[in-house]
Amino acid sequence: MERILKNCLKISLKLANLTLGTVGIAMFMYGLWMIRVWQRDTAGSDYAFPWFVHAFLGIGIGLCAITFLGHFAAHTANPSCLTSYMFTIFLLLLAETGLLADVYLNSDWEKDLPEDPSGRFNDFKNFVKNNSEDFQWITLFIVLAQGVSILLATVLRTLGKDTRYERENGEPRVPLLDQPDQTFPAYPYVVGEPRFPCKNV
Repeated sequence: MERILKNCLKISLKLANLTLGTVGIAMFMYGLWMIRVWQRDTAGSDYAFPWFVHAFLGIGIGLCAITFLGHFAAHTANPSCLTSYMFTIFLLLLAETGLLADVYLNSDWEKDLPEDPSGRFNDFKNFVKNNSEDFQWITLFIVLAQGVSILLATVLRTLGKDTRYERENGEPRVPLLDQPDQTFPAYPYVVGEPRFPCKNV
């Protein structure tokens, strides 16, 4: 029963973690698309990529790395990996909360960002404003998936690591080759003169 519960938790954690990986891949692909557009618009010039292109690429790669860590932690159910994953997701939630608080509470939040001479960031900001309801639902879904990931990782860590491939004394074993301990009946050993003495020749 415990093994079935742990397998269900592992699958659920992988599915919740897959949401984060999907967002990371989408941000990375969007960053690559912006690089392509930037190269097309500035053909023949030496302008550097805008800061937000680097931000999209970096965040996308970071989210994919966190997804890999979460998948490995869910697959192995290793307490150390699960702790690292929970701590990383918690830091990510803190960063997201701080960013959202700055945007909603600070009316001049754009002044905290570097300048964008290309104007592409304003286009992205206007796109978000025009589809604000959709982005709110997407943001809520991402935050909910992260919270569920922390909860599932906590429960999986509480159940302990998978001990199917370990003996009680901690020595590894091979499941297909290791035979169960067999108990043999104890036969008494007789020490003394033989019952049938040899005939003298």
